[in-house]
Amino acid sequence: MSNLQGKLLNFIENPCKLEVEWQIYKDYSMIARTHYLKKIDEQFKVHSVCALLGQRQVGKTTLARMYVKEQRADNARFFDLENTIDLARLENPMLALSAEPEKLIVIDEIQLRPELFSVIRVLVDDPEHKRKFLILGSASRDLIRQSSETLAGRIGFVELPPFALSEVHDAQQLWLRGGLPRSYLATNDEESFLWRQGYITTFLERDIPSLGFNIPPVQLRRFWLMLAHYHGQIFNASEIARSLGVSGHTARRYLDILTGTFMVRELTPWFENIQKRQVKSPKMYFRDSGILNALLNIKNNEELNTYPKLGAFWEGFALEEVIKAHDLKPEECFYWATQADAELDLLIFKDGKRLGFEFKYMDAPRTTRSMHIAIADLKLDHLFAVYPGNVTYPLAEKITAQGLESIAQFDNHLIE
Repeated sequence: MSNLQGKLLNFIENPCKLEVEWQIYKDYSMIARTHYLKKIDEQFKVHSVCALLGQRQVGKTTLARMYVKEQRADNARFFDLENTIDLARLENPMLALSAEPEKLIVIDEIQLRPELFSVIRVLVDDPEHKRKFLILGSASRDLIRQSSETLAGRIGFVELPPFALSEVHDAQQLWLRGGLPRSYLATNDEESFLWRQGYITTFLERDIPSLGFNIPPVQLRRFWLMLAHYHGQIFNASEIARSLGVSGHTARRYLDILTGTFMVRELTPWFENIQKRQVKSPKMYFRDSGILNALLNIKNNEELNTYPKLGAFWEGFALEEVIKAHDLKPEECFYWATQADAELDLLIFKDGKRLGFEFKYMDAPRTTRSMHIAIADLKLDHLFAVYPGNVTYPLAEKITAQGLESIAQFDNHLIE
């Protein structure tokens, strides 16, 4: 790891050193994440409250401090709800949050104090003061229901994902370590693996209970590990439930929790009005490949490249990169499959176009009968066969081989 990377890792671990390390962070442009800073700014042009959501340790606090610095909001007030001092400051939340109305207020880990949403609503509705709140959360808006109910019309959401390939430019390291900053930027693979192991334990033993879920950590770990073997497959709640010795309803609840904490992606099936029996159950993927590898005890590239389900692992990794590259929300992503003869790994709707993606872990993808059926049945404008590499070339009419490493340079002229 370069000296610059070492300084950047130290910065992420110690965000209070913002003034000292700011220029280093900006110079290291692949991590600057200016796209998400712009999204926060866009939300504040419309709403009084912006919620920056993402899994634990994804870099939300660092991005919030970057936003404060960029906006020259030197008088912003920070409240970290995992800090006992800040919790004491919020003993009387209405008084604490209204004390200096001209300041931007940043509240970290908002899911720990959901009762604050009603206080924020009263403050942003005060006609005498124009207040702004940047709230950070490690749970989705579905888990933090109070936000959509209490702050309806006042809040905008920005989801911060782990690092993307377009930001770090090292596909193999990103696939092995995942995109959580402290994992990706670790000194070596061993330290990255150890950090992720600790992250998983902390998530199960501390983070899940803090959200109000009374689930034995060992039980949820077993479920999570079982899901690792379903990565890229149809989620079968009853099958997993039988293996765990729980009800199908409980298995479904566990999946909802992991989905709501950004650990798992539940890919919804798309139904087309065609005379074919279509698959109606969701597929599931781990959203961060590094967490998946750590759960399965995959420590290095040699172990990853010889894993029996390598193709499915790469499919999930590539799918997440396409979703990041196209800046898609979970509700904008689908897969499609019939009971007999065709399937499509990812279907999206972008700029009025229907785009399909197939993920092929091979040197040179080829067209298949399934691809042509998907184009015809779904009326696709274009289909991309995404493979490891950096070269893009046509395979057939409306079908293009797209190298994953060039996915960020998506070419609109291909579908015109």
